[in-house]
Amino acid sequence: MPAAGKPPRGKRRVSLFEVLAAAFLDFVLADPWHWPHPVQAMGGIISGYAKVCIQLNPPPWMMRLLGILLAGLLIGGSGLFSAAVIDWVHRGLGDSLGKGLGSWLGGGLEVIWLASCFAGRSLRRAARDVLVPLAQNDLATARQRLAQYVGRDTDDLSRSEILRAVLETVSENATDGVLAPLFYALLGALLGLGSVPLAMAYKAASTLDSMVGYRRAPYTHLGWFSARLEDGLTWVPCRLMVLTIGVLSGRPRFVWRVCGRDAIADPSPNAGWSECAYAAALGVQVGGENVYKGEVIQKPKLGIAERPIEPVVIEQALNLTRYSFLLWLGIGILGLWL
Repeated sequence: MPAAGKPPRGKRRVSLFEVLAAAFLDFVLADPWHWPHPVQAMGGIISGYAKVCIQLNPPPWMMRLLGILLAGLLIGGSGLFSAAVIDWVHRGLGDSLGKGLGSWLGGGLEVIWLASCFAGRSLRRAARDVLVPLAQNDLATARQRLAQYVGRDTDDLSRSEILRAVLETVSENATDGVLAPLFYALLGALLGLGSVPLAMAYKAASTLDSMVGYRRAPYTHLGWFSARLEDGLTWVPCRLMVLTIGVLSGRPRFVWRVCGRDAIADPSPNAGWSECAYAAALGVQVGGENVYKGEVIQKPKLGIAERPIEPVVIEQALNLTRYSFLLWLGIGILGLWL
């Protein structure tokens, strides 16, 4: 008999297969741009809800309550909805079409949804989308493409500033776009909750943070709860990521020491640590002056500039993310199999 509170080994191994299949699907296909994506639905809900709230213009305390309601509905709803649909496909369609076919359809849906939570290949594709014209000295195209992936103004960025922006995007999104979803997928599988519901709930929290989690108007009060909740959900995966990057770089103490010195200056409890870990591991420095909608923002300097940021550094950062993902996947496989 399985230990009390521990899901049956067979169920955990089914989840293990789904995580492996989803990782392979993300590696091969990424997110085809013209295919429907769960984040598109989440974004539509957030956008519509935020528009109504802003039009109503309630007092700050009520706007905060509306923000809490938005986070609860979207995050909880994403997890519960995905779990309910998967269960219906397994059981409902299984009863009408046969258990074997229902299991295959349900498993396929889980793999597709889970792969949509991983952004490893998409992150690599986005970086190379900017690096290709940059290698051809086509700064105009590189700036234009970069603007699709970052929030800062890109019209006047120099080559070195473009490269810094790409590295900062790659290193920040390595946590919330790649490793944290894997962390929650593995946690859900280990707990017997299924890999998809927790990963989808985290994806909803991350989407909320990226859309309304700003300290400036009009999202100051509407997005405050989403931003803090996402910070809390990402805290553990981010620290594990820093340790992983340190180990893979061959100098874990140095990486942790630099992060402890520099990352605490960043207003985000996670983004600074994520960016600093890569900077320290790669021997470069990120941060500095950024412009957002014409406003100059000074970001803290992270890391030590042992060498300049060049395309090869970004490729190394992408490889660190891939190796970290594979290492976590391997550890997860071991935990689920045993």
